Amino acid sequence: METRSKPEIELVETDGEVTLNIGGEQAMQAWERDLMWASADMLCEYGRDFYEVGLGLGLSALRIAGNPATRSHTVLELFGEVEDLFRSRHPSLPDNLAIERGDFFERVFELPSESLDGMFFDPALDMEVWKDEALWAKTMPEVVRALRPGGVFIPFFSTKPELRWQYLPHFRSIRVESHPYRAYDTTEYTYGTSGQAYIQCFRKT
Repeated sequence: METRSKPEIELVETDGEVTLNIGGEQAMQAWERDLMWASADMLCEYGRDFYEVGLGLGLSALRIAGNPATRSHTVLELFGEVEDLFRSRHPSLPDNLAIERGDFFERVFELPSESLDGMFFDPALDMEVWKDEALWAKTMPEVVRALRPGGVFIPFFSTKPELRWQYLPHFRSIRVESHPYRAYDTTEYTYGTSGQAYIQCFRKT
């Protein structure tokens, strides 16, 4: 499950770089904007009711809510400090954007069946969570259940050209788009600081 400790959360702005740190690790940086927007735009091709896990800097949340096709967009965020930082920078939010607090690995079981056209997934998780095969085997069928037929699940982009094993067994249709990226020289969570990033879109058929 997502970490239940209270990690230190800070927004660091230095030398033109913007970084959201959670627990002393880089959770998100502003250079991701174009990739987050591309992911959001892809999501919005598939319907009008969306769900997002992990608020971060809110780049994708505002993009999804701002799409003319979007009727509703709900963002689930585990850490109150992340939401507070976002709201301080964006005091006026779109009417169709709602932010909820909670642990995804609990909340996913409460999502109504076939209620979503798409889910964007970008939470800050510890590495042991990413590696927990039993957790993903239990969680992903619930994600599929919550999606409407034809709905999609789009995780955080990858800078490594491989499909994510956590999601692969649960979908038959996968769309992949390649986009160039340039990270900060200080970025620690990508495979290199420039190259091609891959947006993976898993579709419920």
